[in-house]
Amino acid sequence: MNPHRPIAFFAAVAGAVLSFGALISADASDWPHWRGPNYDGSAPDGESYPAKFSKTDNVKWVADLPGTGASTPIVSGDLVFVTAADEAEGGVVAVALDRATGGIKWSKKLGEGIRKDDRSDYAGPSAVTDGERVIFFTGNGDLAAFGFGGDEVWKRNIQKDYGEFAFGWTFSTSPLLYDGLLYMQVLQRDVAVDGRGFTDKENESYLLALDPATGKEKWRVVRPTGAQMESREAFTSPVIATHKRKTELLVIGGDFLTGHDPKTGKELWRWGTWNPGHKEQFWRLVPSPVFGDGIILACAPKKNPVYAIRAGGSGNLGSDAIAWTSEGSKEVSADVPTPLFYHDRFYILNEGRKTLSCVEPKTGKVFWSEPLDAKVKLESSPTGADGKIYLMSHLGEVFVVAAEDEFKLLNATTLGESQSVNIRASVAPAFGNLFIRTDDKVYCIGE
Repeated sequence: MNPHRPIAFFAAVAGAVLSFGALISADASDWPHWRGPNYDGSAPDGESYPAKFSKTDNVKWVADLPGTGASTPIVSGDLVFVTAADEAEGGVVAVALDRATGGIKWSKKLGEGIRKDDRSDYAGPSAVTDGERVIFFTGNGDLAAFGFGGDEVWKRNIQKDYGEFAFGWTFSTSPLLYDGLLYMQVLQRDVAVDGRGFTDKENESYLLALDPATGKEKWRVVRPTGAQMESREAFTSPVIATHKRKTELLVIGGDFLTGHDPKTGKELWRWGTWNPGHKEQFWRLVPSPVFGDGIILACAPKKNPVYAIRAGGSGNLGSDAIAWTSEGSKEVSADVPTPLFYHDRFYILNEGRKTLSCVEPKTGKVFWSEPLDAKVKLESSPTGADGKIYLMSHLGEVFVVAAEDEFKLLNATTLGESQSVNIRASVAPAFGNLFIRTDDKVYCIGE
């Protein structure tokens, strides 16, 4: 028997419960980061959020955006922040909406260019805020900070500063703010792709820390990998975790999961790989790491297993760091959505099979794996709030599921328009309302 095979019952994981670092926003009702204040897709308890809604029921307002995009709404104070690929402007714009009315308070062009091909646009990354400033990033490398009144604090383009991105797909990663630093990652191919990237030297994959007040570099660390070709590409985002009073920056991609000192970027440990011998050359990675109850989840791509890694390691981690894997399960896998940790459970969305699974973190025990009656893939990452899980498909089909050890579907409705085919933003709960971004609209849902 494979000691790392999960699905039913497995040995308990030793170690203390994984807790989270200092929040990036002072207001507990804010949704300041793509995966929320805890970086795991969950909202703090205390607010009530609706289960029943539709295009006409429990809708407080609908805001029309100047273009499409996949960025998740970021909510802080009286404002909601998103990006949009504005064809009229010829670039991605940062948009601040009035949280109470949905009116546009201000809109700022971030840079030139809408997309590099017809598969997606540059408005994929989500913004991040510390409650004082908001920072936007685009798939074309534009990085800019604004005050809440719309005043530009600084702007730069990291492609111009560090070299063109070497990706086969349109690049996307969401920035992270923690303890006075702004973190970015670029995990890319080592050779140029269709003329993009350096042709006279190797393209480095790197982690970057900037001063959020000025945009100036604090440190830049190269992250090596033996991955090949597309398997070097990651569209994941870094997250922060604190375990046994030790805070680490978690990064996944290029066939490895790594932990870094957030003050210096120094690599503290490395686990891998889901791609033995780096034989698979086209395993780009999309789901970001998620952690809870002493476990860090690493989702291997393209119908492959989820790996549960024990937190607290150092150096090169071996197979003994694996608490369990979902090997042998067709349902417990995620190629695009980042899993949710909520109320002591992992919720893992298999976008292709349209199946949501509820899993015990320490053992890998699967409480349930249930299909959702969606017409298309669900690539939005699940969100947890008020005892509920919110999910959305490419068509804007929204599903609400009870966060319990027995599956219960609470609601299914469609907010997308007839032409919607590529909705990927996640639901953002804040101040008792749900902020749901479709192709070119933001819905505010509340009772």
